[in-house]
Amino acid sequence: MVDHPRARKVADRIKVIVAEYLEHRIKDERLGFVTITDARVTGDLQHASVFYTVFGSDEERAATAEILEANRGRIRSAVGKGIGIRLTPSLEFIADALPEGAAHLEDLLAQTRLRDEELARAAANAKHAGDADPYRKPVDHDADDIAADDDEAATAVDGDAARGQDVDAR
Repeated sequence: MVDHPRARKVADRIKVIVAEYLEHRIKDERLGFVTITDARVTGDLQHASVFYTVFGSDEERAATAEILEANRGRIRSAVGKGIGIRLTPSLEFIADALPEGAAHLEDLLAQTRLRDEELARAAANAKHAGDADPYRKPVDHDADDIAADDDEAATAVDGDAARGQDVDAR
């Protein structure tokens, strides 16, 4: 069983070697603006998947895929010399869908921003439904009785004062 940190190191090294080989060794005008985005190696180090993107039109992408397929053996030979392990992994080139996925996410974010702005405009003119304090408060009957007694006493005192009676005599 191969430890996975070694597989990651080999994958990183393969990514660098393939990128350098494409930049310096392949002299085909049809090769588009290629970026090696990732490389993944199986746990037994026998197979490597190299992910790439091409900046340009669909024709440039197709031409780049043909060039990579045609030069797979040469690139594998360069990888074998560069990584220095007993068995050179077989290479598979996969067009990475990263730019299309990123464009889709950007569209979703733009739609979300528009919906947020609509909600903010609707919330600016909105009023709360119900009371300002929506929580029910427990009714304290003892406090109501005491308050009612106090109100009656205050009314009696006010009435006595209005008739001219002595309030303190009570």
